[in-house]
Amino acid sequence: MTVRPLRIGNASGFYGDRFDAMREMLTGGPLDVLTGDYLAELTLLILGRDRLKDPSRGYAKTFLRQLEECLGLARERDVRIVANAGGLNPAGLAAAVRELAGRLGLGGLRIAHVEGDDLGDRFPGALTANAYLGGAGIAACLAAGADIVVTGRVTDAALVTGPAAAHFGWAPDAYDELAGAVVAGHVLECGSQATGGNYAFFAEHGRGPDILRHPGYPLAEIHADGSSVITKHDGTGGFVDVGTVTAQLLYETQGARYAGPDATARLDSVVLTQEGPDRVRVDGVRGEAPPPTLKVGLNRLGGFRNEVVFVLTGLDIEAKAALARAQIEDALDRAKSRPAEVRWELARTDRADAPTEESASALLRLVVRDTDADTVGRTLSGAAIELALASYPGFHVTAPPGKGSPYGVFEAAYVERGTVPHVAVLPNGERTPVAGDTRSTETRTLEPPAPPPLPAPLPPGPTRRAPLGLVAGARSGDKGGDANVGVWVRSDDAWRWLAHELTVERLRELLPEAADLRVSRHDLPNLRALNFVVEGLLGEGVAAQARFDPQAKGLGEWLRARHLDIPEVLL
Repeated sequence: MTVRPLRIGNASGFYGDRFDAMREMLTGGPLDVLTGDYLAELTLLILGRDRLKDPSRGYAKTFLRQLEECLGLARERDVRIVANAGGLNPAGLAAAVRELAGRLGLGGLRIAHVEGDDLGDRFPGALTANAYLGGAGIAACLAAGADIVVTGRVTDAALVTGPAAAHFGWAPDAYDELAGAVVAGHVLECGSQATGGNYAFFAEHGRGPDILRHPGYPLAEIHADGSSVITKHDGTGGFVDVGTVTAQLLYETQGARYAGPDATARLDSVVLTQEGPDRVRVDGVRGEAPPPTLKVGLNRLGGFRNEVVFVLTGLDIEAKAALARAQIEDALDRAKSRPAEVRWELARTDRADAPTEESASALLRLVVRDTDADTVGRTLSGAAIELALASYPGFHVTAPPGKGSPYGVFEAAYVERGTVPHVAVLPNGERTPVAGDTRSTETRTLEPPAPPPLPAPLPPGPTRRAPLGLVAGARSGDKGGDANVGVWVRSDDAWRWLAHELTVERLRELLPEAADLRVSRHDLPNLRALNFVVEGLLGEGVAAQARFDPQAKGLGEWLRARHLDIPEVLL
């Protein structure tokens, strides 16, 4: 018996994403399931601090406000909602949703939740410690008739694998099918990044501000064999093509094996085909047994930080920076306590003979960190403010330094799968231990596959010094303290050039910040793509804000802006 495809959409890529997206997705066209991803690494730190103030919180409050507008719509259109907005308190969010449903006269809605990810008792000293669960708990809740399922920390892709497994009845060892859903889930998870948002070639073919003024959100039509079509509701903004899907596939991934608790998806097996306007078919995905361990995301408070940005205008920028730095360093040395970490960065944003004062100015940024709030607060404030009339000409700052603010540190740990309780709390309150990602007997240790053969290089010919971005797209992001940069091209000839040209050594030349760091390259010929992982570029993660771009969002665009010798035949 043929089972119809599952039409599953996404309405949130992070906590703070477009509020109206849930209503837009429910009213824009047919759906079976609507998902919402609210949990980035930084989000759990934010929710952890919320929970310290009020133990009844710890979930994404925005989700409740969205449901207040949309619960009736979802019921009317028979759309199930699955979201990880439960954060650190999925039971609390489920109770709040039940209360909301009753208040709206929708008491018949069946609400379920998934828990077991909280491993705080195993990691003393951590503010949050949460295992990345798979989709089996979600599937169990949906199979029991749930209309709304809220979870804590599950993998982003689990929001899709769970509904797909429930719909098609996949067994836990249906690795190819599950891997196909993992890939579809990874494409959907960041919302409008799959429909033209943050896309390297957004300005081509008339795709300017108008088409991206209000991009729609993506959806996937998932089939019983795990293949899918990525698309969006008709009439919504943005666009879906092989490039937007490729970019999202490369986002925040590492090697060709994309591991998860449901299955390890082989990204080197993915085949993308433009099936029609705003329709990209994803098939060929191979899956393998998942690793024997589950990832655990740990957040802890790292101390306190403060910063001040000095504005340097006009002539003698380097000398002005040197004077400010010498004066502040002297003041910090003479203070009762000097910050444990002091970091300076001069951004030469100034231009010669500039037509505006702002374009004539450079920025000198000072960041300090310490375990003591006063050391980065009053100490820095006093040192900076006292220079107001005694430093370089034109002295001013973008804002006076205030009190030190706490910052977080993210790190990953790993635990044996079978030691993590994974519990589906069904709509009737029954607590059901979940088989699957925590009790699967078959696992496969994650190892990098053998590098694929490189294509034949392009024949020698004339070259032109030009930006890499004229022929290559890129997307970058963060995984804890590491950054990844995915680079892809759109023709076989460009792939023949890129595969030989953009080596690890050349990447280090183009991105000097990576010169002394460990960099690995992963080849994905089916996507005509390379994925680089730069270890340690982001220090202790986004919450520590160790870098100007703490999540490496612009790293790929910096790479595209670097010049190298490109064959003229490609330009």
